Amino acid sequence: MNFLGNIIWLLFGGLATAIGYFFGGLAMMVTIIGIPFGFQLIKIGSLCLWPFGRTFRVDKGELPGCLYGLLNVFWLLIAGLWIALLHIVSGFLLCITIIGIPWGMQHFKLAGFALSPFGRNVDIVG
Repeated sequence: MNFLGNIIWLLFGGLATAIGYFFGGLAMMVTIIGIPFGFQLIKIGSLCLWPFGRTFRVDKGELPGCLYGLLNVFWLLIAGLWIALLHIVSGFLLCITIIGIPWGMQHFKLAGFALSPFGRNVDIVG
């Protein structure tokens, strides 16, 4: 089911969304300050490219101190809130029909990841 869900996801907007994240990440990497944020956009794009059967986990201890928290606050104020809102609205629109519920749930998963991507890694489940 994961493979079929991912193929349908790619055909009906997942590929375009992932490409948008990848280009946004590359645009953020033009400046030195934007490089960490560009990497997070690319990470979200990779999760958006093949969301079924993948999840994210929180890493602890890679960056010293509260740097994850500080970067997540900057991320939330600059872009994270808007990205998460777009995924939440898309998820609600997809959940209107019974057929769209699995894809809506993937948008909710992406919204949670978009709120605070620093300190999280994308893993393959199962």
